[in-house]
Amino acid sequence: MSITQILLAAQSADGNLRTVAEGNLKQFQEQNLPNFLLSLSVELSEDEKPPESRRLAGIILKNSLDAKDSAKKELLIQQWVSLDPSIKQKIKESLLITLGSSVHDARHTSSQVIAKVASIEIPRREWQELIAKLLGNMTQQGAPAPLKQATLEALGYVCEEISPEHLEQDQVNAVLTAVVQGMNQTELSPEVRLAAVKALYNALDFAESNFANEMERNYIMKVICDTAVSKEVEIRQAAFECLVAIASTYYEHLDPYMQTIFNLTANAVKGDEEAVALQAIEFWSTICDEEIELQEEYEGSDDANSTVNYRFIEKALPSLVPMLLETLLKQEEDQDQDDNVWNISMSGGTCLGLIARTVGDAIVPLVMPFVEGNITKPDWHCREAATFAFGSILEGPSVEKLVPLVQAGLDFLLNTTKDLSSQVRDTTAWTLGRVFELLHSPASANPIITIANLPRIMTVLLESSKDVPNVAEKVCGAIYFLAQGYEDAESISSVLTPFLPNLIAALLSAADSADTTHFRLRASAYEALNEIVRVSNIPETSGIIGQLLQEIMRRLNLTFDLHILSSSDKEKQSDLQALLCGVLQVIIQKLSSSDAKSIIAQTADQLMFLFLRVFACHSSTVHEEAMLAIGALAYATGTDFVKYMPEFFKYLEAGLQNYEEYQVCSISVGVVGDICRALEDKILPFCDGIMTVLLKDLSNSMLNRSVKPPIFSCFGDIALAIGDNFEKYLPYAMPMLQGAAELLAVLDHTDEDMVDYGNQLRRGIFEAYSGILQGIKGAKAQLMVPYASHLLQFTEAVYKDRSRDESVTKAAVAVLGDLADTLGPSSKDLFKSNLFHIEFLRECHDLDDEVRDTASWAQGMINQALVS
Repeated sequence: MSITQILLAAQSADGNLRTVAEGNLKQFQEQNLPNFLLSLSVELSEDEKPPESRRLAGIILKNSLDAKDSAKKELLIQQWVSLDPSIKQKIKESLLITLGSSVHDARHTSSQVIAKVASIEIPRREWQELIAKLLGNMTQQGAPAPLKQATLEALGYVCEEISPEHLEQDQVNAVLTAVVQGMNQTELSPEVRLAAVKALYNALDFAESNFANEMERNYIMKVICDTAVSKEVEIRQAAFECLVAIASTYYEHLDPYMQTIFNLTANAVKGDEEAVALQAIEFWSTICDEEIELQEEYEGSDDANSTVNYRFIEKALPSLVPMLLETLLKQEEDQDQDDNVWNISMSGGTCLGLIARTVGDAIVPLVMPFVEGNITKPDWHCREAATFAFGSILEGPSVEKLVPLVQAGLDFLLNTTKDLSSQVRDTTAWTLGRVFELLHSPASANPIITIANLPRIMTVLLESSKDVPNVAEKVCGAIYFLAQGYEDAESISSVLTPFLPNLIAALLSAADSADTTHFRLRASAYEALNEIVRVSNIPETSGIIGQLLQEIMRRLNLTFDLHILSSSDKEKQSDLQALLCGVLQVIIQKLSSSDAKSIIAQTADQLMFLFLRVFACHSSTVHEEAMLAIGALAYATGTDFVKYMPEFFKYLEAGLQNYEEYQVCSISVGVVGDICRALEDKILPFCDGIMTVLLKDLSNSMLNRSVKPPIFSCFGDIALAIGDNFEKYLPYAMPMLQGAAELLAVLDHTDEDMVDYGNQLRRGIFEAYSGILQGIKGAKAQLMVPYASHLLQFTEAVYKDRSRDESVTKAAVAVLGDLADTLGPSSKDLFKSNLFHIEFLRECHDLDDEVRDTASWAQGMINQALVS
């Protein structure tokens, strides 16, 4: 069979034919990869072949060069790199020929595959002639429009796949020239113009030096602004997308063009198609993002009025705010039913919220007349828009400015929860949630919620929790934020106690009324319930919380009887179990931190039985929420937890070995720490198993790096629990710690994520050393002498690194004290020859109390060692 026949058979409606053809393709690929890829590229390039076989050839070719999974992608790259150069050359020629095909799908696929090849070769300084060849297609006399369109697509995709440093500046200039010419109104084909605008969008990151040059920048901006008023909707939309990207990439160059852009966006918002109007609003949202970031960056510094911040939003405010307020009146009839809706009124409200954060108090007088003018109109669109506008501006302006307005309007909002329009009720509930989240502070001098108005607020919320699901979900959110306000207020939370039984009943009822399409209501109800438990005043409420514990256990028990007929049923069961285990975790934590611990002791067996049943429902993975709840139970039951270990250990081990779902692995590591603290040396029989898996985790390159710092901390927890029994693990654990310390020396300090990760790793290493030193202290302390010198060198390197954060400083200083405390006189010479600690500890006196206290303690330990 020819490759054409096989590719067609692989898409046949006949399952047997399909299976045979797929087997043939796999066999061809495995036995002769070079010819397989070449045959596919030839199939794609020949116009006389059927479109279906060409389409599949292109897809397989693309999938042979790239994959989402990084390990598989690396393998595919290596396979391509090791192909015979002459075969690669033929494949690339076929791809370039295909750009001139008369079939759109073939051209489009070829432009994508070209970019995938470029992403492998250009960074290796190969296929250097590609850009010139693509540009040749654009400049040749009488080039057909389809060829120009496909070439521009290819240029755009190449720019998307590679980094700016991989192209020479003259190549960038040539690409931009070709792209901008393609956008020109003299280009008659709208398809070519659209491809050019999209290519420019992808090439903007490469244009840094072009934007720095005023003449070139003016030219690029003029062409984009001209394109933003093209007669084709898609082209206008793409031009505004370019302006959005420029707002975030080249903010500092925008000043001369802002008046023109304001006019363009205003016209688009007022009268253009929604897709274009949305991008026009997105431009202003992006400017807000930039200016908020600049304000945060320069906050408190002398450059607060930095010339980098042009305050575009402040200058445009008088015209910008009215324009956005108008958009709020363009709601869709049922937009409150869909949480993912993104239309012009949602976009306008979001932008208004960002403006409030950018300019603060200045927005209030511009928005309040709109609110007051529309809030009582007969048309629901006006009432909803007024409420949305008010809710949108609650973050940014000062509390002093907002509190009087909220106090004046709170009663009105509470009444509006009974509005005839579900849209208005939905937005009202959301706005109440925002009020409670951002402005409710019981301890303040002028609180929004008082002893006088709390009963009325509660009555309204309890009543509204029975509303239609999308409204009830926002009401549960409002209850959550109302409760959260009492979190730091300690005894003040007693004011909630009289309402607790009714609140719990209402939230459980809301969770039950959430049908399968409104899972978010159920989640919102249980999250609000968690918050109410967290802030409750236990001496007054332990009986109520104890009853709730029984009810949630009953509900969790019922999940095992659900009929599971599909993977979707399985997922719903798992989601419900997660929510219920989450509530149990919060209840266990709340009761165990007080005199009500006996309630947990009485139900511990039943709780553990339920959690183990949850694990048993999940054949392949360990359930995260159940694992966290078990960590809380271990803390609550202390050494009594040991009786559950034989049965629980297999699930703990499975969690620790779950490399694919690294969050599960990370949570399991945290639970090992909880169990160590609870069981102390009673964990010893399980330590070999735990340490074996943890050491394997550390040397597994597939495990997400974020799990490694907690594993090191966990070494410290284990050593603290089992004391000098940790001796047998030292030969394995210490090289791991030293290797990680060496890795830190070569981390990229220009990458913010890497700096953050470096700090987590350092803290994990120090916590491990601290735990091990404290655990081995005493008769076997000398075991740590061989490692002390390396530890001090590492600590000195961290001390010299200015990118460390305060938590790392504290952990490092603690280790110095632990080293002196554990080794005593044996550390004397080490501290005498490593004097950096003097300056390090002195520096700590300028930091917060915790670090200062730790440093004073460490200084005392070192002094003792030095005089011994």
